[in-house]
Amino acid sequence: MDKQKVNTTSSMNRKGYSSSSHYRINPTAEKSEQVLAIKFVQWDVLPLESLCNSKVYLLRVKLNRGECMSREEKNWLCEAVNSNTYFRTAIPLQGYRFNFFDVLKKYLVNQYGQWTEYYAPDRTSLRAYLYGRINQIVELKIGGRSESQIPKY
Repeated sequence: MDKQKVNTTSSMNRKGYSSSSHYRINPTAEKSEQVLAIKFVQWDVLPLESLCNSKVYLLRVKLNRGECMSREEKNWLCEAVNSNTYFRTAIPLQGYRFNFFDVLKKYLVNQYGQWTEYYAPDRTSLRAYLYGRINQIVELKIGGRSESQIPKY
């Protein structure tokens, strides 16, 4: 893993870095080259290789190899994605953004009389993350397809 692609966008320099929509994986990258993380801060950070023993790094590498997640990993991913305040489908770690959009689905949950949007690998991990009575869980679909079926570029 000596070559890992880390991108910052030009909008980061102009507008700042408060919106997660400014940080997308470069669509011109070769298909064989898989991005582990993207730097999302303007200041200097340690190289990505220094995070190689972290849980988020190891999970992203595992998913890039095409392996399946265990129940514990799905539950951890659901909690990590929904409890951070920076991104909706990614996990921040020491200035890097580890994106998991390719394995997450969008759900609407009716709980305590209100609807809330969550991202999770499956309903089971979402139920494990939430507390209390859940009235309804609905998987959101875009254009007749669930988000998990959207082509990845």
